[in-house]
Parts: sequence; structure tokens; C-alpha cells
Amino acid sequence: MSEGDLVELAARLAERARAGEHLEIAAGRGLSTTVKAYDGEVESFTSAESFGVGIRVLIERDGGLSQGFAHAGSFDPDVLEETLQEARDNATFAEPDPFAGLATPDGRVPVHQDLWRGELLGTSTEAKIDLALQLERATRSAHAAVKGVRSASYGDSAGEMALVSTAGIRAYGRSTSCWLSVSCMAGDENETHTGYGVAVGREPGSLDVSAVAEEAVTQAVRLIGARQVPSQRLALVLEPKLAATVLAIIGSMLCGDAVVKGRSPFADRLGQAIAAPLLSLADDPTDARSLGADAYDGEGLACRRNVLITDGVLSSFLHNSYTGRRAGTNSTASAVRGSRSLPGVGPQALAVVPGATSYEQLLAGVDHGILVQSMAGLHSGVNTTSGDFSVGAEGLMIRHGALAEPVREVTIASTLPRLLLDLVGVASEITWLPDGSGSAALVFGEVALSGS
Repeated sequence: MSEGDLVELAARLAERARAGEHLEIAAGRGLSTTVKAYDGEVESFTSAESFGVGIRVLIERDGGLSQGFAHAGSFDPDVLEETLQEARDNATFAEPDPFAGLATPDGRVPVHQDLWRGELLGTSTEAKIDLALQLERATRSAHAAVKGVRSASYGDSAGEMALVSTAGIRAYGRSTSCWLSVSCMAGDENETHTGYGVAVGREPGSLDVSAVAEEAVTQAVRLIGARQVPSQRLALVLEPKLAATVLAIIGSMLCGDAVVKGRSPFADRLGQAIAAPLLSLADDPTDARSLGADAYDGEGLACRRNVLITDGVLSSFLHNSYTGRRAGTNSTASAVRGSRSLPGVGPQALAVVPGATSYEQLLAGVDHGILVQSMAGLHSGVNTTSGDFSVGAEGLMIRHGALAEPVREVTIASTLPRLLLDLVGVASEITWLPDGSGSAALVFGEVALSGS
């Protein structure tokens, strides 16, 4: 089935709309591969092809729209007919919602991006398996202190989606992505520490096995001998992967569903300074460096760069069409979905705007601090309504601009709003992650560390 066939399939279903009925059809298909290597052999191998059509039906009733949804894992006409009827039936049981409705074209022209690499589809199964095996071998042999590899994985996906609605939406996009990741253990007879490495790309030839192995091993080995340190207040340095995770939690607090429900500490702060002037944060699916890049959002609107924080000032929230209506504003083309689900709202390619100073220079400017490379219970340890957090951490002390002794079994506590205001450094190098997010290393002025 070609691009035109996928769009045409969705269009034929949308044409089935009855009087007073609104239809949205999301049709997608994809290929994916996952290889896990362990102890020199293939631990697991998965190769899957998926098909899906999601049908959303909205019926005008009692001053609002009642919404129904159903999904089919097949393109078979008889199955799709049953799915359409199921979505209609579901709509009859739903309560009318004055904010429900399909997205309508807003005149924005999609940014052309080359997100498809035929080389991925042309890579043999044997070559993909070999990448995972190479990664495990490279990690095991990188340092004498390596005790084992927990997991060494290669994964990829190639997917496309067409979306057609009775509101005038007609969209199509496709992309490929792949990644390598490894988790290893290092130490001696008395202790074991874990390190993690990852790399992302759009075709296997762009992935550097040795760099991923080196990243994981460096993280694990440098923690050997880690101990608790006394409780104190000190500067906090987050490496890019961990910084991206923290920024993703903040990004979730800037999404329309959290804002309209009053579940964000920033809900009433639009136009106010919520961070240090060093911080600018944007969700930019038009940046092809991110695996989250796309031409259209989950409701068929052209993706665009949404700047959430500009020089420390909260400048916008992310909205899909539903949360936009509830908030009395427009969609920011931030609907996220698959063919199996209704549109939600969220970032696709959230990334910090890089600073002008290298990571090494930032580190050299920290007189007394801690470089944190992992946090335990980060998601469960953050209150997303208030922003309070308390998490376990491990990393390296920083003394007079240089990395010093390794640290473990300490707790870092603060609030995310306070942390943002205490930002004192943003590095110039961006690291991109498999979820599409990206960040540079971040330096915060002071946090409370609880130790011995």
C-alpha cells in the first residue's frame, strides 16, 4: 500500500459520515525490530508489522458533541465497517461535551522534513543482530572492572500515518528511527555500580557502538568506591540525559490537560518569570534532529515550534484542540496519539535551547557541588501538582572545578519551581534521546543534600 492508498483508505471512511456526524480517521502501519544480546548470544529478537485504524465519531446532541472511538488492527473492509459502527454506538452512550470537536485547519503550512531513511529497511536482520552483539562485546571488554552487561539492545521502527477528517484535515507523515542502548555493571567483590549508554539515529549506519559502550562503562567505573557524604547545601550539575528527564517532568506541567485541571504549579503563571533568564525551553517537532520530529500532530495540524519558556518567562502552554477550547485559546498543534488511541496533549520534541558555554567550562566554574548521573524514583518522587521532590541520587562530588570522590546513598530535595529559578548554567552541547527529547548539561546554584 502506497502513501496515496493509505490516505485514500482514511478518506473513504470519512466520507461515510451521516448528517450531524463528524468523523476522524487515523490509519497507520509500521515495522519494528528489537534485539537484546546477553552473554554473547541473542537473548530475544522481535520483528513486528502493525496495521491500525482509529475511528473517532462525534454526534451533535444537547448543545454539545458526544464522542465515540473504536480501533481496528486490520485494513479489511468488513472489519473497518464493524469498527465504524462500534464507534457510532460508543458515541451514543457518551455525555455531550461543549468542548469536544475535531481540529479544524488553521492555515499553517507543514515544514518539509526528510525523516525517512530507506537504508533502515534495507539493513538485514543479521546486521541488526550483529549491532547488539557488537555492543555487548565492546562494553564487556572496555574496562577490567566491568563485571557484566545487564542488557545490550538494538531497536528500530519505520512508521507512517494518514489522518483525514470531515473538518477538512488531510495529512500524511512517515519516519524511521533506530537506537542502541546498554546497561553495564562495574565494581569489585564488595560493590557493584551501573552505567548506561544510548545513541539514536534514523538508520543503523549512524549509530556508534564504541561511543555507547564507552559512555556506559565510564558511568559505572567512576562510581567505584562511592560512599555517603555529610548533609550539606551545594551546587547541582545534571548530565544531559538526566536533565532531559527533569525537563520532561516540567514539560508535562506545561501541558493543557494539567493546566485546565489546575494540576500544575505553573497554571496561573503565564507571562511571569518562572526560571532564571538562562533558560529557554521549546517543543519543536520541526527539528529533524529529534526522533519526535513530524510534519503533523496527532490531529492533522501542521507541527510548529512552540517556545514554552523564553529567557525564564513562561510564554505558552501546549494544547490540542480540546484543551485549547477549554482554555479559551487555540491548539498549538500538540496533539499526540497513535491510531489505537484518542488524541492527548504533550511535547513531541522538547529540548532546552543550548547555552554558549561548553560542559567542561561550566564544570570548571563549580567550586563546590555534585554531578548527579542517576536519580532513584525521580518520577514517583516528584509531586507534579506542587513541584516538590525528594529523590535518591548518586554521582561525583565537584571540588574547585574538578570531579572528585564518588557519592551514593544521598538524597536531594527541592522544588522544581525553585530549581528553575536557581539555574546558573546551560551547556552548549545537546544530547538527543530515544523519546525525542534533548538537553544540555544544566547547573543549579544550590540544593539540599541529605547524607550521613
